[in-house]
Amino acid sequence: MLKSKYYVIGVMSGTSLDGIDLIYAKFNFSKNWSFNLIGSETINYAEHWKTTLSGLVNQSADELLHVDIEYSKYLATVITKFIKEHNIEFIDFISSHGHTALHQPQKGLTYQIGNQQILANEIGKKIICDFRVQDVKFGGQGAPLVPIGDRLLFKKYKYCLNLGGFANISFESKNERIAYDICPVNIILNHYVNNLALEFDDKGIIASSGKINIDLLNQLNQLSFYADEPPKSLGLEWVKLKILPLIDSFQLEIKDVLRTFVEHIAVQIAANLKDNNAEVLITGGGVYNDFLIDRLKFRTSITMVIPDNEIVEFKEALIFGFLGVLKERGEVNCLKSVTGADRNHSSGKILLPSP
Repeated sequence: MLKSKYYVIGVMSGTSLDGIDLIYAKFNFSKNWSFNLIGSETINYAEHWKTTLSGLVNQSADELLHVDIEYSKYLATVITKFIKEHNIEFIDFISSHGHTALHQPQKGLTYQIGNQQILANEIGKKIICDFRVQDVKFGGQGAPLVPIGDRLLFKKYKYCLNLGGFANISFESKNERIAYDICPVNIILNHYVNNLALEFDDKGIIASSGKINIDLLNQLNQLSFYADEPPKSLGLEWVKLKILPLIDSFQLEIKDVLRTFVEHIAVQIAANLKDNNAEVLITGGGVYNDFLIDRLKFRTSITMVIPDNEIVEFKEALIFGFLGVLKERGEVNCLKSVTGADRNHSSGKILLPSP
């Protein structure tokens, strides 16, 4: 008999390298799903890990495996400390996204590090992880995975928009969940502001002081990805191939790069918010970029809902915890309408501690 209550630790590391997000939540099922977010924390990456993770696309297979093992050990340390410091006693399992090293679904390739058996052995708990590989095997993009959580946990909103390393959106259309990546966000903004020895552009103040370069803006908006029909997803490789060389070719001041790219983000997101009478739930670190939010409001008349900070910052980690719940129950957690796979399926692998 299936349980109606699950205590889960959810773990997420995103492409913007903000850190490792951890949540402890209780998920309840009674006709519909609900949750109680009990604890949360972000562990910032040391410079060593930022450098290592940002360079994964350039690693050989042997080098990647070495990093994978070391990162799995590191995750085990981080999760164990989280359990201890939050005095967590009841854990059904830990559900972890890991960190995306490579994502080239068109080549049948996706690789998340941090999913090695050593993770379960070191923590001594059941681990549910590696959620993307099966979907790519079934012909899908392996992303985005959060929309099943949007559908079941945040169903009151027409649109769910996340402003993280990339902007992604999810919504219901003709009884199917549609979701896809829209454009890069923090992965670009943080990259350039790092050159000013800052981690991020606080409230978008630097961007607001710059000027739009119309030629660059037009070329960004004309990138072929934006004309593609979903399902579609973005990765660091695409950013390094298409976005960074284009921006760098203009040799602009950083404030003008930021100003232009914020406008690009606003243009692309507005083009995907087509129901002006609806509500959009906005989460992710980009919510704190006041200038970006102002530009979004300028470009669309849709009602924007920004929840409390804990949901803003930890929604993805929460939903990856929920993906584990669905996997544990043998229920669909990956939608073909979202990823383009040939079937709905229950994705992820289960690691049990070795005796």
